[in-house]
Amino acid sequence: MSDSATAQPNLPFLPFTRPSIDDATIAGVTEVLRSGWITSGPQVQAFEKALSDYFGGRPVRVFNSGTATLEIGLRLAGVQDGDEVITTPLSWVATANVILEVGATPVFVDVDPATRNLDLDLLEKAITPKTRAIIPVYLAGLPLDMDRLYDIARRHNLRVIEDAAQAMGSTWGGKRIGAFGDLVSFSFHANKNLTSIEGGALVFNNEDEARLAEKYRLQGVTRTGFDGMDVDVLGGKFNLTDVAARVGLGQMPHLAEFNRRRTALAQQYFDALAGGPAVALGLGLPHADFTNSNWHMFQVELPLARLTIDRAGFMEKLKARGIGSGVHYPAIHLFTLYRALGFREGQFPHTERLGRAILTLPLFPAMTDADVVRVCDAVNALCADHQK
Repeated sequence: MSDSATAQPNLPFLPFTRPSIDDATIAGVTEVLRSGWITSGPQVQAFEKALSDYFGGRPVRVFNSGTATLEIGLRLAGVQDGDEVITTPLSWVATANVILEVGATPVFVDVDPATRNLDLDLLEKAITPKTRAIIPVYLAGLPLDMDRLYDIARRHNLRVIEDAAQAMGSTWGGKRIGAFGDLVSFSFHANKNLTSIEGGALVFNNEDEARLAEKYRLQGVTRTGFDGMDVDVLGGKFNLTDVAARVGLGQMPHLAEFNRRRTALAQQYFDALAGGPAVALGLGLPHADFTNSNWHMFQVELPLARLTIDRAGFMEKLKARGIGSGVHYPAIHLFTLYRALGFREGQFPHTERLGRAILTLPLFPAMTDADVVRVCDAVNALCADHQK
């Protein structure tokens, strides 16, 4: 059957995300490049100060990725060989890889099918005497029940390293994610609500943790005076450059507006898809939280059982119409590395179903209302044309 949604050649390609970087930030980066100080320096310090202010004065340090912040968070929490760390199998693989990196064992808990976040009803059952920490993931910027999470952690004396990579500007109970809790990790990758091109930040409980993280960030080095240097812990090379920090600083004043626009676009998606053929066929929509989520992504679950094409085919046909899409994420436990550790298909059915069918649609602040209509028209037409 031919597709009723045809490409519109006069329209530009619509990616699933695109960063918004203003001219003042571009000019600021030029100033940094001309200054001669382009690695970690005054811009990094200014970015850390701005982030600390944003999170209510809590200590913050920035790093070269959100992966580094998770690994350092685990090290600060004392996680090591023989320990277990509970997390979700529906995330970017880095969430689990860092657990292996520090010598611990990842313990996966299936997701809630509505929120697509770690199922707290299953979390407590997974705790053993070896459990040392929990890494919750706020998929697409949606927090889980933070009160319940921390109640479980306190009762079992567990550390929490929040994978808030996608949750910059999200809230819980009127408080910003990062302004409370234990160790909170953010990513500033190019597709995030706030970007520094690459980068991340870790929010600490106190300055002692922040100082230890600084050692882990740069080879374990402590400097004193003009020529004093010591190394007392094994660190890595995780520092952020001043060039990247200047981009992050330029993003900070726009974050609230970025998130307001994302929220408005998400609402338009719900409105435009409601009652259409895609939803009638079983297209799964995200949890409609317009209080706490920063709407980092708008993810639908394709009704594959009722379609004649698979997800890759659906994405290919969207691309033919000039529309980009993404997959966030395949189930971690089904990757070869994790199958070798003993994980197998059938263990986490909600994650596995979502991992096969989830699709990220375009969502970024520079999108227009007409862009949302264009995407929804294409999704509806493809579902109608390829229904079994």
